[in-house]
Amino acid sequence: MIVLSDVTLRRGSQKLLSDVNISIHPGYKVGLTGANGTGKSSLFAMLLGLLGQDEGNLSIPPNWAVAHVAQETPSSEISALDYVLQGDTEYIELHKKLLTAEGALLGELHAQLDAIDGYTTESRAATLLHGLGYSNEQINNPVNSFSGGWRMRLNLAQALMCRSDLLLLDEPTNHLDLDAVIWLQDWLIKYAGTLILISHDREFLDAVVRHIAHIEHTKLTLYAGNYSSFEKVRAERLAQQQSAFEKQQRERAHMQAYVDRFRAQATKAKQAQSRLKALGRMEEISAAQIDSPFNFQFFEPEKIPERLLNIVDASIGYGETIIVKGLKMQLLPGQRMGLIGPNGAGKSTLIKFLAGELESQSGESWQAQDLKIGYFAQHQLEQLNPELTALEQLRDLDNLQENKAREQDLRNYLGGFGFKGERVDEPIAPFSGGEKARLVLALLVYQKPNLLLLDEPTNHLDLQMRHALSVALQGFSGAMVIVSHDRHLLKTVTDELVIVHDGKAEAFNGDLDDYAKYISDFIKDEVRQNITLNGSDMSGKVSKKEQRQLEAERRKRLQPLRNKINKLEKQLDQFTEEQATLESTLADSDIYLDENKDKLKQVLLNKSKLDQKLVGVESEWMELSELYEKGAVNE
Repeated sequence: MIVLSDVTLRRGSQKLLSDVNISIHPGYKVGLTGANGTGKSSLFAMLLGLLGQDEGNLSIPPNWAVAHVAQETPSSEISALDYVLQGDTEYIELHKKLLTAEGALLGELHAQLDAIDGYTTESRAATLLHGLGYSNEQINNPVNSFSGGWRMRLNLAQALMCRSDLLLLDEPTNHLDLDAVIWLQDWLIKYAGTLILISHDREFLDAVVRHIAHIEHTKLTLYAGNYSSFEKVRAERLAQQQSAFEKQQRERAHMQAYVDRFRAQATKAKQAQSRLKALGRMEEISAAQIDSPFNFQFFEPEKIPERLLNIVDASIGYGETIIVKGLKMQLLPGQRMGLIGPNGAGKSTLIKFLAGELESQSGESWQAQDLKIGYFAQHQLEQLNPELTALEQLRDLDNLQENKAREQDLRNYLGGFGFKGERVDEPIAPFSGGEKARLVLALLVYQKPNLLLLDEPTNHLDLQMRHALSVALQGFSGAMVIVSHDRHLLKTVTDELVIVHDGKAEAFNGDLDDYAKYISDFIKDEVRQNITLNGSDMSGKVSKKEQRQLEAERRKRLQPLRNKINKLEKQLDQFTEEQATLESTLADSDIYLDENKDKLKQVLLNKSKLDQKLVGVESEWMELSELYEKGAVNE
């Protein structure tokens, strides 16, 4: 297991962690949370051995394979598939040896390859790439042909490819669309190793993790349960802490009043001195810091037309390329629409068209005279003037709108977005991505729009700011169209979903849970198509001989899958027997005697690990069995 004992970690003069004592057992899935700047990424660097603790001890099993996502991708000519395969170092090493091996060594290496399921490694890599959004054609393209975001997906796939005991993921969903987020979530649920995950996506955390390690005031506390459970427990603890703080303050005030009153009287001086010493010994209970630094709401729009936009049979795209055709859309006040669909289908293109940054290629579009659009997109973060301060940027907007607001009002307004004190007077250039996103949102809100168009507004925002944005959007009285891979935001602020796919934009009949199933079924269909024979449709007129040949070829193609299922069934039998043995041990009352305390602890640990393995093997067996049954038609 991972053990931190009295660990203190500093960055320069800043203390990030202080006297941390925590144990993470094998198989734990842990969400690492805390405000930006509290030390989450530094803790990852320490776990990776890139940063040493200043005090205390860190223990990680020496034989553990640790995987993480590389931050840079080499500009390489090798294919995406080959790049991802490099994540499985054991397979790569065996493959290299096989190229030159002869005789008995060759047989031994093939046996080793079979033991690690090496013959399915390329298929596993292709499945990872497909789940992360790469097409069959793209996986053979060179790495240097992909953009930065798609290269980061390759790094993620390479980390997932590693046969790791410990997987460290720092914001893995940042470069993913909703479809890929849903796929990654399912993959991580089945991951058998120890996972430590940094994420600002609460739906993702809730689905994947079973523990939360929260950093606050340089302390790291481990909570059982997912993120929603953690929030409830922490709120209760903070309420108790606040109550204890208030009680202590009353006691301190009472003791101080006694000291101040009787210190000068000889008859009471001894008692007063005693209480003064007690005051000094009293452990200070801090006030519960439960208030978010972000507090804002959307202004009421000055005018809200009865109908904001109307689009009839529009085609949109770039040059001669049509991305979405036959678009029909009407936006009314109070309408809240979420755009979903695979990456590259045209969600951002549609948002640009609605924002007026893209002309339609055909069809009709109409907008109200009093339409006032608030448009948020990632490219706007880079359009901020880096030489200006946040206050100057807002004052320029205020002057443009002829509001003539007082400077203190502007400062108070920016404070609601987390820009306080000297921060509002500092140049924007060194701002983090999250700070720039918050400033762009502040400028957008200040314009009092009656139509909000938001393209991935939460990409750089932490959990507290995401919550504040969700609350503010719930109170927005205008219309809204939003693209986001943050399902919690979509669930809390939208009333309808429109799916953009196959050149169309149409209403999705269902909620986000239905969409997750839709994506899962789609990926399974793609995998099945790769397994079954191309062009093996038996509905055509073929002879019995040809039919037998096709069936034999299909069985041959499916044999590796059948072998994998057989192996999983043997594992299930073995694990079930081991589970029965452990349960029998736990049913014996002697195991709970004091002298068997260590044995009980080990049995419980073994059972926990075994239960996790069983869940993973059962899930994989069910999925592969379903694929086999669908692929083995007429067998």
